[in-house]
Amino acid sequence: MLLLFLLMSFNLATMLRESARSRPEKVAVILDQFRLDYQTVDALSNQLAGSLTAAGVRRGDRVGLMLPNVPQFVIAYYGILKAGAVVVPMNVLLKAPEVAFYVGDSEARVLITWEDFAAEAVEGVSQLSGVATYVANRPGSEARPEGTRPFTELLQGSPAFDMVPTDPDDTAVILYTSGTTGKPKGAELTHLNLFMCCQVGADRLVEFKDDDVGLAVLPLFHSFGQSNVMNTTIYAGGTITMVPRFEADKVLEVIQRDRVTIFAGVPTMYFALLHHPSAADYDTSSLRMCVSGGAAMPGEVMKAFEQKFGATILEGYGLSETSPSASFNRSQEERKFLSIGKPIWGVEMRIHDESDRPLPAGKDNVGEIVIRGHNVMKGYYKKPEATAEVMKGGWFHSGDMGYVDDEGYFFIVDRKKELIIRGGFNVYPREVEEVLYAHPAVQEAAVIGVPDEKFGEEVKAVVSLKAGQSATEEELIGWTKERVAAYKYPRSVQFVETLPKGPTGKILKKELKQQLEATAR
Repeated sequence: MLLLFLLMSFNLATMLRESARSRPEKVAVILDQFRLDYQTVDALSNQLAGSLTAAGVRRGDRVGLMLPNVPQFVIAYYGILKAGAVVVPMNVLLKAPEVAFYVGDSEARVLITWEDFAAEAVEGVSQLSGVATYVANRPGSEARPEGTRPFTELLQGSPAFDMVPTDPDDTAVILYTSGTTGKPKGAELTHLNLFMCCQVGADRLVEFKDDDVGLAVLPLFHSFGQSNVMNTTIYAGGTITMVPRFEADKVLEVIQRDRVTIFAGVPTMYFALLHHPSAADYDTSSLRMCVSGGAAMPGEVMKAFEQKFGATILEGYGLSETSPSASFNRSQEERKFLSIGKPIWGVEMRIHDESDRPLPAGKDNVGEIVIRGHNVMKGYYKKPEATAEVMKGGWFHSGDMGYVDDEGYFFIVDRKKELIIRGGFNVYPREVEEVLYAHPAVQEAAVIGVPDEKFGEEVKAVVSLKAGQSATEEELIGWTKERVAAYKYPRSVQFVETLPKGPTGKILKKELKQQLEATAR
């Protein structure tokens, strides 16, 4: 099969076309009472592709997609791909400066957004030139900012549009991910990267069937929801039922109403469902498989959830740069608690020391997890130096520290990078710190993660103020809240005289955390 991919063109949207051909009247997408079958989704995405092409979008052009979990996301995503263009998924909670960066850095020619987030989107693209902005609305609404166009304009093309041929190694999606320094980087994922994630996930891991109903509550703009829920379900010809925002009541209601069989979520979602006071009032007996990722799930939470809901939870591991799947616990019988499982089919993982040499198995041999295989990105968009840094020796360097046991199961023990995982969302301290440093009263700032029962980690800022200046905790939280997405801003601010530093002046966050813990005792 891989040899065939090397010899022929391939477009990821072929998955939708083939599912529509084999089961045209099968329900593909559900949002409450709204349902679309496969032939309709296929036709609408063709129409969108035709409109983009008529508007001058060509093979390889980038199109920003800033939509929540609504049917328009699915239509637009595959329509962009059918046009031969590249999807740039964007978090709907981004503020205007972030929108400007994502659209500007990717050089997107078009931005498609949702009415609730259109104001920030329009303000962001107003700093750029030549970006056409389309706004999708909920039924019965036509609200959109001046200068934008209705999403329905994009559905005027021909339903018989012929998909633009692309190569397996062409970029299909650019997913932005941040490091501990600098601005976010766009990971270029190819048509083959994303297809293999679907095929391996559906055929070898979850064993997806065409009568399965997958719940899409993970954001589709995020790699986990996009690849492991939407794309995998479309590949298998199943049904996606959407929940735009996680609320335990709503999730339980949809599981019961649509007889959901597969649920993918982050640990905080499982925690909320497990402790929901009315969970027993809902019929969740249709659930057969649950998948968890984004952060480690406590073993006791996993056991309690499985006992209460009667569904197996399997954990996996991956990153935006790995499409995202890299390893997985394949079944209840084979899994190991607290392990991220074994590498998926066609993927290799190793543990490397600081000199980039392989380490043997064993809990005492902790090093960096490195990965290579069909899942690894093409590179960071327009960033050859950053790409070379993480792809040393042909292996993607994850930044996660762990070990592998004698049976080939991998375990994460720490993160080399300083990112904070809040409710499954990555928060990169440097990005938040830069906003704090822009406040006129702030002398120094360090953003760290602190344990939180609900979200796994919570964002905390430790700040020293300039001499003669003053600021309150509420003021700095509000300042940051206005400038970054809602999941990124600090929920608490602690003021200190000075922050611990090393000989080069670098703030020592490990020592800072130790000091704060000592003070709290």
